[in-house]
Amino acid sequence: MLRSLFRILLAALATLAAASLCQVTYAQSGGRAWPTQTIRLIVPFTPGTGMDTIARIVAPKLGERLGQAVIVENKAGASGNIGADAVAKAAPDGYTLMVGANTMLMAANLYKSVPFNPLTDFVPISLGAWGTLMLATIPKTGIVSVADLIAKAKASPGKLTYGSPGIGTPHHMAMELFKDLTGTDLLHIPYKGSAGAVVDMLSGSIDLMFIPIHVGMPYVKAGKLKALAVGSPKRHPMAPDLPTLQELGIKGAEVDMWYAFLAPKGTPAPIVARLNSELRTILALPEVKSAFEKQGLDAASNSSAEMAALMKKDYTRWALIIKKNNISAD
Repeated sequence: MLRSLFRILLAALATLAAASLCQVTYAQSGGRAWPTQTIRLIVPFTPGTGMDTIARIVAPKLGERLGQAVIVENKAGASGNIGADAVAKAAPDGYTLMVGANTMLMAANLYKSVPFNPLTDFVPISLGAWGTLMLATIPKTGIVSVADLIAKAKASPGKLTYGSPGIGTPHHMAMELFKDLTGTDLLHIPYKGSAGAVVDMLSGSIDLMFIPIHVGMPYVKAGKLKALAVGSPKRHPMAPDLPTLQELGIKGAEVDMWYAFLAPKGTPAPIVARLNSELRTILALPEVKSAFEKQGLDAASNSSAEMAALMKKDYTRWALIIKKNNISAD
């Protein structure tokens, strides 16, 4: 009899434990279960961007695991500030989330008036992906290595030109960091988007730029671009023979783009923990990794605390570069 009661008790406890994984309750809302309604995943840029791609791959899988629909909403404008501000001011109840990127840390330092603080108005949930930037030039420059680039730039300050999708973009800031670390002077030619910059570089109108590796490699293989290095901490599988800037002696030149999932400040810790757990599982799925790779992204995850530390580190780094070089988007 006692054994039977013990088995029944164990079964009941197992059922309760399983249920706890499916629902989160929290004191801030009177003990209500979460989630009980549709969740909005805000993308502060236009469709087709890296953040949008991540959101649309992850959203349906997250919805399946949470038992509620997760819809993607694009709120573009002001280098992502409009969408980010909407999330910062949203109710911290777990029903409004965001896919952000390191661009928000740059924008917060580039604009004189930003309605939110990226470090204090959000709760990091998890890293989502990395995007590798490759330093490339055109054959007519005669530049065949990073050392050669540095030498030519120092011999003729301000003569070599580089393009970017616009002021304050990761491509632009990556080159500003490169200039700062190498003591070189390169002339910035900003464009309104990546396409124009890439087209002009291929035509010979600009000399070099940091370009997403998946965008640049086809042109490298076709002989239209010369790859010099990648800005990531380690070599990329797409170009295993291409050295990192750090390998070449440029310490601190880690310029990869990162993407992360964030929630409004005050979102209950149990909800953040649940989302982190589900996202880690989703981002480790082979089909998700494969879908990301086709877009030049490397799926990745970390803890909320680790993501907060990364954001703080990057915010400080880019703030120093922006202030030192007097860069402004206003």
